[in-house]
Amino acid sequence: MLEVKTLDKPDERRDFPRGHLEAIHMTELDFAVATFEPGWRWTESVAPIAGTATCQMHHYCYMAQGRMHIRMDDGGETEVGPGDVFVCSPGHDAWVVGDEQVVVYDFEGQTAKEYAKQE
Repeated sequence: MLEVKTLDKPDERRDFPRGHLEAIHMTELDFAVATFEPGWRWTESVAPIAGTATCQMHHYCYMAQGRMHIRMDDGGETEVGPGDVFVCSPGHDAWVVGDEQVVVYDFEGQTAKEYAKQE
């Protein structure tokens, strides 16, 4: 099998307050590019759509641009920036740090299928 798609033409786009997600759906991969504007915070922008207190998605990510702070429900926290690769399990909040737009590539299929999806 060989399958190629381009980020220039995502299969779908989901808009939410202070951000959006563009998803590509392939046979064995669902890939998402999330863009968050300064002031974005998961608990304010996406929680009302998800209906949960914190993000319940599992993320496998590459941080392309900007800085983001992540706080886990168990109290652990960190900040990620350009060039960082990170894994984040369900049960977290996150927010943009500073005044630069954040761009995150997410390789977890669940994110591309469900994140900020309005019914």
